[in-house]
Amino acid sequence: MVSKYTMGRKQGAGHRVSAISVRHPLNQRTHSEITKIARLCTVVALAILVVLSLSDLSALSWTARPKWPPINTVYPLNKDQKKEDKEFNWADITPGPSPIQWHRCYDDELDCARLNLPMDWQQPEATNSSTSERRVNLAIVRLRAAVPSNSPDYRGPVVFNPGGPGGSGIWSLRDHGRNLQTIVGTNHDIVSWDIRGVGASTPRINCWASTQDRVYWDLQDPGVVDAHEGTVFEAFARAAAYSQVCERNLEESGILEHSSTAYHARDMLAILEAMGEEKLKYWGFSYGTVLGGTFAAMYPDRVERMVNDGNVDYEDWYNGTYINFLHDTDKVMQAFYTFCHSAGPDRCAFYASSPHAIKSRLDTLLTKLRTHPILIPQGQLPSPSGIPSNPSSPSLASTKPYHVPQLVTYSHIRRMLSTALYQPILRFPHIARVLSSLEAGNALPYHQYTLSDYPPPAPSSPTTCEADDQDDKPPLTFIPKEEAGNPDVFPAVMCSDALPFTSTPHDFALYAQKLLNISQAAGAVQASVRLLCAGRTARPRWEPFNSSLLFKDVQTAHPVLFVSNEFDNVTPLISARKNARGFKGARVVVQRGSWGHTSLAAPSVCMAKVIRRYLVSGEMPREEKEGVECWGDVVPFGEVYEDAEGQRSDKDGDEDEELRGALWRLSMRRRRRGQFGGL
Repeated sequence: MVSKYTMGRKQGAGHRVSAISVRHPLNQRTHSEITKIARLCTVVALAILVVLSLSDLSALSWTARPKWPPINTVYPLNKDQKKEDKEFNWADITPGPSPIQWHRCYDDELDCARLNLPMDWQQPEATNSSTSERRVNLAIVRLRAAVPSNSPDYRGPVVFNPGGPGGSGIWSLRDHGRNLQTIVGTNHDIVSWDIRGVGASTPRINCWASTQDRVYWDLQDPGVVDAHEGTVFEAFARAAAYSQVCERNLEESGILEHSSTAYHARDMLAILEAMGEEKLKYWGFSYGTVLGGTFAAMYPDRVERMVNDGNVDYEDWYNGTYINFLHDTDKVMQAFYTFCHSAGPDRCAFYASSPHAIKSRLDTLLTKLRTHPILIPQGQLPSPSGIPSNPSSPSLASTKPYHVPQLVTYSHIRRMLSTALYQPILRFPHIARVLSSLEAGNALPYHQYTLSDYPPPAPSSPTTCEADDQDDKPPLTFIPKEEAGNPDVFPAVMCSDALPFTSTPHDFALYAQKLLNISQAAGAVQASVRLLCAGRTARPRWEPFNSSLLFKDVQTAHPVLFVSNEFDNVTPLISARKNARGFKGARVVVQRGSWGHTSLAAPSVCMAKVIRRYLVSGEMPREEKEGVECWGDVVPFGEVYEDAEGQRSDKDGDEDEELRGALWRLSMRRRRRGQFGGL
């Protein structure tokens, strides 16, 4: 019998699936076959840029870049990072049981471990079924404290989750773990991990059998749901088809049935115990607040400290309604109009005589783009090196995968604007320049802006054209893979947590219209959140929680701290207050005069000090009528902190300057955003 793995149904890191069904050595292939392979590579390479444009803001988890280059450049490859990655391979660490065995990794700057755990926590000791053979290997990373663990000043580990829920804790800690450590105190270790299905944890959740399959699928993206009549129904059918592909391709691994938040919370407890810790210190962002709140409700006596930052409404999440998350979205968009006007034409390229005039200017541009997308003719889009493409020059052939015309559409700009709302301080000045250029018919700045988020692979990259011989390893043996995030994990976790999706296409059309009524700025883009569960039939072995019972009068060992910006585009302040009511003694800290997603979107030394004191000593902020208040240190289009790299703070050791530098470095990370994204 022919194995299904030889028929192109393999997923996962390290498994590049051949585009040819019959495989044999290259030197035995005919000239015709080689020509076919070359043509396939060419087609996929030319498709890559289109995918980058269409999926520009559709990733379901955030990722960050250490630097945001100027708007007229494309983000370069980090050669040092590539060299470092070759020197350390997660597959070289043998997964083990508790206690954790740490290995020095990444030039000895970090400690890494792989922890082998039951896939099914409901039957962890099963011996008479295939369940006992199913295990997960969690990849864990630690940034060591500045003091030894036997020092009286050592405060233990702080575990953090970056959100997503497809965000990689490994990648996030490597990227900005030191800045988080500066905030919580360098006498803490900082620990994170890749949750089930993500990155270096195995088995991975990959819905597509190959990179080409994902590319071809993304090319069919119909755009945001209000682009034209019928898009809602097309999007519904597309979501159901995607769900069926995921369930079929991942059925044998069993991972979809064991990837709900309850499993992640139980995994976090296992990590805690494997490190020899009795209680948890935790800082969770976005989806990480769902994980944190669930852990606290399941294991209240294990909570030493818990900061939930950028709160997803627990009731919305577990019921699968997803309504409240857009409560303040248009207020964040209003900040663009207000602060662009107050900044003046020198600081805001989209300036007009009043905030209302700026909004009208944008509405006019969007209306025009609905019927008149802007064309970038063939050969005009810059190559990754910044040199304009020139198809007639053979010498540039290897540096320019952009040989096809490109369109910038209404959907593209809607997605761009929705993403900018996550980081107003960082992104608003740049999108103002993009919008001004689009008014003049120039779409190049838009593509340069989005390509900085998505450095394209080279046309000959194995991730682009995968026609080499492959082996036939089943999904459970997938090699660990480092990645910033895995978009397939978002729906796997969200749909497992929620009640079964039973809406018809007409039901969803009504829901989409409701979101459009709530938020003009992002309702059309964010309607796809709930739609991701269309067609899902796989249900978690660990039954979903009744949120009204789980989060009711929870008495944790130490009160929980809930943190929120005054205006958060996807996790509004009302959610933090609502969540806090379920935990006895909890406090809500409001970061006033701050816009964007999580407290780290807008620097506040006051907030950083509240979090540090809470994690170090357990100090609870004084309760106020509407919650404890801090204020943000800057507004959109305001002055950028002159010492963002922390040079002055490193010199004089001043606490405020040290915190301000770390906060600015975090806020200046350019992040790829998606629904309920994290750091």
